[in-house]
Amino acid sequence: MSGPVTETRDLFAAVPRSEFDTPGKSRGLIDVVRWRYLLSLLVRTGVTTRYRNSVLGWTWSYVRPAAQFLVFWIVLGLFMNLDKGIPNYAVYLFSGIVVINLFSEAFKNATTSIVGNAPLVRKVFLPRQLFAVSAVIVAFVHFLPQVGLLLIVCALLGWFAHVSVLAVLAIVAAMIIVMVFALGLGLLFGAANVRFRDAENIVELFLLLATWASPVLYSWVMVQDAVVKTLGWPQWLVEVYLLNPLTQGVELFHFAFWRPATEAMTSAPGYAGLPMDALPPGLAMNTLWTFIIAIGTLLIGQFVFRRLEGKFAQDL
Repeated sequence: MSGPVTETRDLFAAVPRSEFDTPGKSRGLIDVVRWRYLLSLLVRTGVTTRYRNSVLGWTWSYVRPAAQFLVFWIVLGLFMNLDKGIPNYAVYLFSGIVVINLFSEAFKNATTSIVGNAPLVRKVFLPRQLFAVSAVIVAFVHFLPQVGLLLIVCALLGWFAHVSVLAVLAIVAAMIIVMVFALGLGLLFGAANVRFRDAENIVELFLLLATWASPVLYSWVMVQDAVVKTLGWPQWLVEVYLLNPLTQGVELFHFAFWRPATEAMTSAPGYAGLPMDALPPGLAMNTLWTFIIAIGTLLIGQFVFRRLEGKFAQDL
């Protein structure tokens, strides 16, 4: 009886230990690619269960941003006159709102993804990063109808006649920057949220300020005037403000959607035209820098996540 056992043991001894995976050890985001089938299942589940037992279903993907836009447009644009100096304010406002919605949903859902999947985390080993990545992808899927609605509005204003290749690249760059930034923050706060549930409340505060901390409801020129002219603070503070990845994502969408749609309206009788300072200078260079910042945030979030994930099952 000992012969076959010994023979099998010798076969395993001949295999280098590097060929075996340590149980419970994750390779980080690399494992997300290796477990892509499970990732697709998580994304499919997140998309299909979002509006389960809902009468309107996917219509809510259009109703919610439309209602949000109407509130801001009526209160800020009509009542408070924040649209001064911003032609075609409706498109300017909506193109910024959709970016904020993408970031907000991706960041919030990634933060709560580990706690929300506690039964799986406690009982089954799988790369925990899958939950955060799937949450960001699901947010992107829900973001697409909003972009479709924005595209339809801009098309009616003559957007296709003035759109350029750079505008299309700006759309892609904005989505990548915002999603990578949201994933990095989601990994960071999602790992902390397992031990300290205060992280969810901190994220709620961040999201409350996100709309006001980016040029969605106002122009970046107003920030520069307030910081430099009114308060007398140095110009580099404005540069720091513009290097916020969320700010850059909003400005890239303004460049891609609002600017061509507004240029199409310049031929209209009595139309004021597009201000020369409507978009911040150095938009291309800021895109590169904010992408680097987003990648840096992702690396920090991944580092903290891997340091804490060993105690997830115990803390949950």
